[in-house]
Amino acid sequence: MAAQRSPTPEQALAGFSPGLPFAVAFSGGADSTALLLACARRWPGQVRAVHIHHGLQAAADGFEAHCQALCLALGVPLAVRRVQAGHAPGQSPEDAARQARYAALAEAVKTEWPEVRDVALAQHADDQIETLLIALSRGAGLPGLASMPANWQRQGLAWHRPWLAVPGVSLREWLQSQGQGWVEDSSNTDEKFTRNRIRARVLPALAQALPAFRETFARSAAHAAQAQEVLNEVAAQDLAQVGVPPRIQALQQLSRARQALVLRHWLRQCHATTPSTAQLHELLDQVAACTTRGHRLHLKVGQGFVERDGPSLSFVGA
Repeated sequence: MAAQRSPTPEQALAGFSPGLPFAVAFSGGADSTALLLACARRWPGQVRAVHIHHGLQAAADGFEAHCQALCLALGVPLAVRRVQAGHAPGQSPEDAARQARYAALAEAVKTEWPEVRDVALAQHADDQIETLLIALSRGAGLPGLASMPANWQRQGLAWHRPWLAVPGVSLREWLQSQGQGWVEDSSNTDEKFTRNRIRARVLPALAQALPAFRETFARSAAHAAQAQEVLNEVAAQDLAQVGVPPRIQALQQLSRARQALVLRHWLRQCHATTPSTAQLHELLDQVAACTTRGHRLHLKVGQGFVERDGPSLSFVGA
């Protein structure tokens, strides 16, 4: 199968319509440098930039200096935020850093430019494939297989990923054609991280065996995202029927699959927690066993405990 031609950065931006002005998350790497440069040219005077200084490596000060110099040359206002992301027990350092980064981005935008409502991020087609492969390796369900959304709402802001159809190599080639340099984060080549091993070993093999894999894998992720939207609607309707908190007897009238769907939805929407597969199966077994008033229920689920409170379930944070 012949590989389809991926969109150029300019073509990818043609389908991007942020509210103006907007902000770009700018690390100084190739992907975000391409995004800032292309956006500043397309929307002169309407772009802001936020750089997150993680302080995780000695080169971080150099990254900040690069960002300051390029923003000065482009006439783009820059805000810098420093974060030290410690991770909780059971949380990966990467997840802790990601959450701290999003919180710092949102804080910077709201503080520096209250009129800004949109933020652009530079994840590209290879990042999307890596996310999908990691989800598959973990046995993820539809939310994981849907990978990264192109657009979503969070912390009162609209977030966008206009590069999701553009391979990373295309962004670097475009920057080189523009005579624009960038900084390289040495941690991106450290193969102790799963994502880096996929980038170094798996993606080249896929490109050789399945040249169109970026487009076809992305299509599968989009199908998963669409299916998850439908399931979210069903779960919301079922939750309205069983009540908040869920009534045990009403839950028992649903199939086991729909019980699982509505319980995940309740825990995620009302308590911002997600059960593991094992925890959810045990919870479903206990719900099925609640046939007498004396049946007690107290299970560790996500970041807390699900208990029986008379005719209903309740959630207690840990």
